[in-house]
Amino acid sequence: MAPVDGIDNLSAARIVLKTSLENSRALASALDITGQKLEGIKQRLPTLGAAVRHAPRQKCTFVAIREHIDCAIGPAAAVLKVYDTIQELQKSLLSHPCSDLSTYLLMVKQLEESLKFLTDNCRLAIQWLEAVLEFLENAVPDDLYIMKVKKSLSILQELQATEKRARLSGGVLCAAFDKLEIEFRRLLTENCIHVVWDFVSSSIGDQASTAPSPLPVAVVQKLQAIIGKLNADNRLEKCMSTYAEIRSLNTRRSFQALDLNYLDLLISEFDDVQDVECYIDQWCKHFQLAIKHVFEIEYKLCSDVFEKNGADVWMDCFAKIAIQSGILSFLHFGKKITVCKNDPIKILKLLDIFAMLENLRVDFNRLFGGPACIEIQTLTRDLIKGVVNGACEVFWELPIQVELQRRSSPSLNGSVPRLVSFVTDYCNRLLGDDYKPLLTRVLTIQQSWKQDKYQEELITSQIYCIIKQIGLNLDAWSKAHYDFTLSYLFMMNNHCHLCSLKGTKLGDLMGECWLKAHEQYRDYYMTLFLRESWGKIFNLLSQEGRVLSSPTGGFVEDSVKKRLKSFNEEFDHMYQKQSNWVVPNEDLRLKMCKLVVQAFVPAHRSYLQNYGFQAETDASPGRHVKYTTQGLETMLSSLFQPKLSKSGSTKQNRLIGKIKDIVTDNFRLTLLAA
Repeated sequence: MAPVDGIDNLSAARIVLKTSLENSRALASALDITGQKLEGIKQRLPTLGAAVRHAPRQKCTFVAIREHIDCAIGPAAAVLKVYDTIQELQKSLLSHPCSDLSTYLLMVKQLEESLKFLTDNCRLAIQWLEAVLEFLENAVPDDLYIMKVKKSLSILQELQATEKRARLSGGVLCAAFDKLEIEFRRLLTENCIHVVWDFVSSSIGDQASTAPSPLPVAVVQKLQAIIGKLNADNRLEKCMSTYAEIRSLNTRRSFQALDLNYLDLLISEFDDVQDVECYIDQWCKHFQLAIKHVFEIEYKLCSDVFEKNGADVWMDCFAKIAIQSGILSFLHFGKKITVCKNDPIKILKLLDIFAMLENLRVDFNRLFGGPACIEIQTLTRDLIKGVVNGACEVFWELPIQVELQRRSSPSLNGSVPRLVSFVTDYCNRLLGDDYKPLLTRVLTIQQSWKQDKYQEELITSQIYCIIKQIGLNLDAWSKAHYDFTLSYLFMMNNHCHLCSLKGTKLGDLMGECWLKAHEQYRDYYMTLFLRESWGKIFNLLSQEGRVLSSPTGGFVEDSVKKRLKSFNEEFDHMYQKQSNWVVPNEDLRLKMCKLVVQAFVPAHRSYLQNYGFQAETDASPGRHVKYTTQGLETMLSSLFQPKLSKSGSTKQNRLIGKIKDIVTDNFRLTLLAA
């Protein structure tokens, strides 16, 4: 065992020695190489020494700006990421918002946010890089670094201007807003429904049977969303202008069916109200329709659509719609009526206008009470002032104008003058439930403008003055008749007309004593008329006037023939004259004819029978007995009939609204505008 172990030890030692020798050789070789390198370093030491002298300074410089560079890297990296997002959004916005408005608005919002993020990060990165550039320009003379920083700054500045370019004409945001404006117009245009009027209905409330429904809720919400987005880009005024343009066009289309061409009529102070009376009635109805069924809807829609923008905005928009729709033309027409020539019809039409304005006052003040409607308010105040002053002016001048008619000629047929029937009907209307409250209100307003207090007796005193002037006119006209019997008939007819006012507003105002007095005058003048006209003819047939001789004597026969001849002549003359005279009141006419018939017919029959004539058969134009008793009764019963007009009407006391010729011929006022 011992020899074997020794051999193994020798072999191991041999291996170790061999390995050590190889290592020594390798080390010697390495040392040779190292020696050569050291020699080379030794040779370069002078050059390295010069370079090493500047190394500490550069190292300190880069350490100093490292923080600025790190701060700029973060925003710059964010810029790169958001720029890619912007590019994608720009492509998406090439579509039209009508396909999916909510998505389109969302993309516009995202683009705006991305552009703002881009701008903010570019600004931040630029601030840091500008600090780096300033430091480098002062600390490092190496142009390469400075040139690279300047290039980075230029790129960031270009990116920073992306948002501004996007909002300029032709930019992506500007194009998106333009598309939203187009969509705004489209939504309005396609959802506008104008009013369809129901002309069969009589009342204002029913006449607008098909009022346009407000815009659907979904459409209003879309309009609000578009307005909100465009308002952020300072395009609210454009939205308002577009909205007013389209809605006012819709209202004008609604008005076309009403035929409002009369609003453009040229009316001056020389024109008569009666010439445009029908237009005034239309105007009152149309103006109420416009306020209640057109502008009311526009007011509500403006409030809904521009609700989020504040009351000032939607009130301003509504004012534009109202003006562009033609409300000023309505007001101007009413003002033109107030400057027409003054006449009695005018006060009634002005009171109608006042009633209409009073009916609209609450709605009108609510709709047009804001500062945006100052022009409408001014014109309305002028209109109300013209209506009040115009109505009062005519009312105060009525007694004077009645007095001025005293110089005119009386009627030739003894009937009630048109002026009398006109004035009494006129006063009844002023005192009626329709006009007296309005007249009272108008007078109260004018008195308040004058700092005076309204007195209840103003209207009644003025009516008393008017009726007093009528009485004076009747007295003057009765004296102007050439035939006193016609004068009696004239006074009888007029007193009959006045006492027939019993039960009317005017009759109640004048009182029972006044009415009874006219009844007594009526009967008095009827008695005078019958006595002075038919009474004289009756005497020719009376018992006292008969010949008291024998019926067979020749003298008696001649006397009878003469008396019959005289009777015929007087009767023919009286009948011929009175056949053109008129008693308008049917009851009075029948009463008079009955009295005449009862007086004449029995006397005529008795007279003829007493002298041997056949009262019913001996009448002949060629003989002394000209009329039969029946014929005489027929003729007397036909007296005083009103003459038929060309239209066949027998009415003399027509309503004021139907007697335009009365005002034209008999009661024209010539007042000058105050």
